[in-house]
Amino acid sequence: MKSALIGLLAETSLHPGSGQTAGVIDLPVAREAATGYPVIVGSSLKGALRERAEQLWGRDNEKVYEAFGRQENAGAVAVTDARLLLLPVRCLSGHYKWVTCPYLLERCRRDGELAAVPVTVPDLPLHPEPGQALAAGEGRLFLEELSFDIVTTDMSELAGAIAPLILHQAVRERLSGSLVVISDDEFAYFARYGLAVNARNVLNDETKTSENLWYEETLPPDSLFYALLLARAGKEGALANLAGIFKERPYLQVGANETVGQGWCAVSWLTAGGEGE
Repeated sequence: MKSALIGLLAETSLHPGSGQTAGVIDLPVAREAATGYPVIVGSSLKGALRERAEQLWGRDNEKVYEAFGRQENAGAVAVTDARLLLLPVRCLSGHYKWVTCPYLLERCRRDGELAAVPVTVPDLPLHPEPGQALAAGEGRLFLEELSFDIVTTDMSELAGAIAPLILHQAVRERLSGSLVVISDDEFAYFARYGLAVNARNVLNDETKTSENLWYEETLPPDSLFYALLLARAGKEGALANLAGIFKERPYLQVGANETVGQGWCAVSWLTAGGEGE
């Protein structure tokens, strides 16, 4: 096993923090500098994987050091940023939609080729223009405050390509009916302004008055990310060992706010041999 691609489907809200403020938001999510898309940075994901491995194998286990390294040397497994693929967006005319764009699909196709895994994203029948949405159905689609003309499209092939990144069969089965492709520019708008901003507070135990009020940004449940795991030459066994940490319980906590239930993701592990190989 030289490489793997893991799908991360958010089961709870996610807060992959950026470590700095952004305007009125005290704790924004981490974002890619060029695109502004939310991202789970590789160092954070690697730390979450290491913690999971240490829980199962023990902190001083040699398999942990082989995969993730020691202070004096690098580990055998390289972990990339977890990239956004599907963003849940509130639909004012029905159930929420999983929204993506041509650029994200193109990037997923390239990443699948790099990792040599069976995620073959098909070409779109056309690239949606501003105000258009490729989706099942017909008529108009209302996402948040924006409206789109639906270009009726069979989404089953695209949904089938994305489905291996999703752990749950029930979720895979409803993907094609909820999948929407909009233009890159309009997706960028939802990625920048469509996330929840929650107020958090610390109260004085005696007076119940506020001692610290802050605002933090979170990604919604059912957001779908994926990341590449690449083994160094001659160290493929370390990646195979790492796959074993999800055999019995395929879940991983990433990002902040674990004590309030945030950051839990269902993990799907893909290699050149197929799912879970």
